[in-house]
Amino acid sequence: MFFVNARAIIERENAGKTEIIIQTRNKPDEPKQLELPGGKVEKFESLTHALRREVMEETGLTVTWIEGEDTRIDTEGISPNRVVECIRPFAAYQTLKGGVDSVGYYFLCNAEGELFKEGDCAQNPRWVTVNELAEKIHSDPQQFINIDCAAIMFYLKHRAKVPY
Repeated sequence: MFFVNARAIIERENAGKTEIIIQTRNKPDEPKQLELPGGKVEKFESLTHALRREVMEETGLTVTWIEGEDTRIDTEGISPNRVVECIRPFAAYQTLKGGVDSVGYYFLCNAEGELFKEGDCAQNPRWVTVNELAEKIHSDPQQFINIDCAAIMFYLKHRAKVPY
């Protein structure tokens, strides 16, 4: 089985510090590791629609802005039977060994609303500072799901400019 995922790095500024949302994965028969919101893109679903849906289902938040959404191009109207989209994500991943065979796209975004205590296969979504995130990934990277571990290291290096 092969999956395509849309995943969110939800940022906000709070008291002069950048924070992002992490949550605890709550899937049957899987360890309760930390993760970023996001999940599987359904058949013929756009990446941004999947991102908004997954964030709402897991956190209760409404995505209000997605970096790169203004780059989106689609082929609507060219062929009556096919539509393809192209968009610039923040980062892309591919599993290379072990776990579930998947590729996915991370989008930087903003969201608003009240956080759920528990969402779809997720618990305790919460805001953490970038420095707290860096400390968590540095001290124990295995507390994060594998795909998000790589994405967080990428985010810290290329966006937050924080050593991991």
